[in-house]
Amino acid sequence: MRSILTLCLSVALSVNAQQTPADIQKEAIAIEGATIHTGTGEVIENGLLIFENGVINYSGKADAKIVRPERVIKANGKHIYPGFIAPTKSLGLVEIDAVRATDDEDEIGEYIPHIRSIIAYNAESQVVESLRQNGILLGQITPQGGTISGSSSVVQFDAWNWEDAAVKTDDGIHLRWPSTLRRGRWWVGEPRGYQPNKNYLKQWSGIIEFLEQAKAYNATPAKTTHLPYAATKGLFDGSQRLYVTADGEREIFDAVTELEKIGVKHIVIVGGYFAEKQLDLLKSKSIPVLVHNPHELPNLDDDAYDFVYGLAARLHKAGLLVGIQNASKANFQVRNLPFYAGHSVGYGISKEEALALISSNTAKILGIDDTYGSLEIGKSATLFISEGDALDMRTNQLSHAFIDGREISLETHQTELWKRYQEKYSRQD
Repeated sequence: MRSILTLCLSVALSVNAQQTPADIQKEAIAIEGATIHTGTGEVIENGLLIFENGVINYSGKADAKIVRPERVIKANGKHIYPGFIAPTKSLGLVEIDAVRATDDEDEIGEYIPHIRSIIAYNAESQVVESLRQNGILLGQITPQGGTISGSSSVVQFDAWNWEDAAVKTDDGIHLRWPSTLRRGRWWVGEPRGYQPNKNYLKQWSGIIEFLEQAKAYNATPAKTTHLPYAATKGLFDGSQRLYVTADGEREIFDAVTELEKIGVKHIVIVGGYFAEKQLDLLKSKSIPVLVHNPHELPNLDDDAYDFVYGLAARLHKAGLLVGIQNASKANFQVRNLPFYAGHSVGYGISKEEALALISSNTAKILGIDDTYGSLEIGKSATLFISEGDALDMRTNQLSHAFIDGREISLETHQTELWKRYQEKYSRQD
């Protein structure tokens, strides 16, 4: 019976597979008349953007002296944005949470840095396809299991397979730092609510011990290969980042100080609920923070109701390099990424600063800012045209989208259903 259900599921997924990836850019394209939001804070009214062979070669005012290519997209009254970037998510690794056969986000074990998420990435994921409608064109594909869960890779969302999708493979390793508190297990008679984690010191000592052994292994030639140790080499030579999920004040302090002490070169805090309490430390070490989505309730009863809503804005104003990531286990929620950024505008930052939280800032944090994250000359033509403000769910309606200069389809299973039911309700009885 189970095999029959799996077969039916496979057939259903194949029928509604992702749109065919676009061909490489064959002609130069100009977009004229739109407002260009570069992602770096600059806004160009009545702009002109020209790209060829997947690379931007002009981004500025629509000067009549500049020679236009044969294809010109008139976009008066519209807006051009860099493709948004979704970090630290298992996109393409999980299709349906309730169906185990479509869930490949983790492996067995606690210390498994050698697990490469990229080889399990499904380029035909319908979840991934649905994100493109809101301008999310790149993502960091991240494993979720274990304490040290493996390596992530950055991909673009229009590809035949993971090899075609890869933008930066094995960009970093992901660590879940233990918490000083844990929820009481009421089903075994423990009090409800948060309780002190008596094993906290033992847990983080185990992490440091593993990494110290890994560092020693990578420092001298080994007679035999130890895959988990070998996979951490980039953390100590600076070629990889260590993404550390930590929320508490003490957890952030312990993670940064202990990891730096053993020689980890690049640390990124993921979550950072109480990062404000360690501002001096984070700023002195130039450690960026990927803040959880702001549409969450506060963790503690004493916190303001909108504590999480304004966290990204407060950390940005304090001088940290900040990006936004979606903490929800459900990958489909990632489609709201631009609206999370837009919500930050209500907490004291400009729209262009909010835009950077999901474009240029995130590109810097992931180490892909030399190519992606902003609309500057020489960078990838990964961008989209919106009818209105891309950070506002009422007006973010895409008319065109390009990845590395290739014009991608914005049709999805959801748009097909929308058209179908729009027709139904427009019929007269």
